[in-house]
Amino acid sequence: MFLYFPTNYVWSLSVNAALESGAKLGEIDEVCKPLLEIAKQGNDAGTQAFFDAWVGLGDKLLGLAEEDEARHRLLSAGEKLQRAAVYYIVAERMQANSFGPRKALYRKALDCFNKAQVLMHANCERVEIPYGDSHLAGLYVRAEGITRPAPVMVCLNGLDSIKELLYTTQFTRQLAQRGVALLIVDQPGTGEALRLHDLPAVHNTEVWAGKVVDYLETRGDIDARRIGIMGVSLGGYYAPRAVAFEPRFALGAVWGANHNWGEMQKRRLNREGENPVPHYWEHVRWVFGAKDMDDFMQKARHMCLDGVLDRIKVPFLVTHGEQDRQIPVEYAHQTYEQLVNSPKRELKIFTAREGGVHHVSLDNMANAGAFIADWIAENLGGRVA
Repeated sequence: MFLYFPTNYVWSLSVNAALESGAKLGEIDEVCKPLLEIAKQGNDAGTQAFFDAWVGLGDKLLGLAEEDEARHRLLSAGEKLQRAAVYYIVAERMQANSFGPRKALYRKALDCFNKAQVLMHANCERVEIPYGDSHLAGLYVRAEGITRPAPVMVCLNGLDSIKELLYTTQFTRQLAQRGVALLIVDQPGTGEALRLHDLPAVHNTEVWAGKVVDYLETRGDIDARRIGIMGVSLGGYYAPRAVAFEPRFALGAVWGANHNWGEMQKRRLNREGENPVPHYWEHVRWVFGAKDMDDFMQKARHMCLDGVLDRIKVPFLVTHGEQDRQIPVEYAHQTYEQLVNSPKRELKIFTAREGGVHHVSLDNMANAGAFIADWIAENLGGRVA
């Protein structure tokens, strides 16, 4: 992985995530170079300086986009606004929940992103899926070159990603090119669900995953017999659980297995594995709506796929990076081995030969994403040529 901050994995992970979502290295270097010494103080210290630097970069692009708009150069304005949104998102996700300016910046990022899609005439439709007294927000990307109802993959966030960050990766284009639509959802505990509607994460993911299928079944451009679901990072727990208990899913996949996340929290307390974000324990308590650490650990212990996966009777792909420093590769083997009733299960460990060896392949998503997109297309009725 590109360790821009040589002694700080968490900060470097954010740089890699931004680059995979369309950021420009020259722009990042401009604002991050002054942070090199601060990053040596650890994950949590200096996040205010990180915030200010990345917000400043986003604000600069926002100003440039306004100049483009004044000259009616709307495509150029849209490109800059989308990149500004990425920078705002990276700044926001690195802060503690208690950090005051966080929510306002999140709304600013959404505004920039949504306006960018309009200006660029993007293949991106915002959808709102009824859920309880609220809704789950999603981004729907149509399959390319398809005139009949298309297959679709539901894509779930991890612990700290949001739908806009996943949308801006090249995986979105890779899947659409293969004739498969994509619905990226801010499920409970992530994105809008958590930040705007106070919907915390739950272990029984089928309660909201079923609502997503209900929505997709109403769309005339979707083949309801070919709905798959995949998850990245902590989505590597959510997606298998959803497939196990929601029989309408025709296929499942994970990009980073997360077989026993509850156990992993105990290991993190013993300083095993890298954290994905600063202020980690405050972050996970917020995500799960836990009042304290004991409450959080009680909720986390349910996050285990043991005794669940034998219910899955559809094709399933398990992928993991061999050098993942957050989630051990042994979890990928556990998930694969327990898919005993899947008619077509496959385990792919990404190695240095093809790249994508770190967490969710954030070191290089290109080949890993293509592999996953090909497998989905082959098993869900898309195309690979």
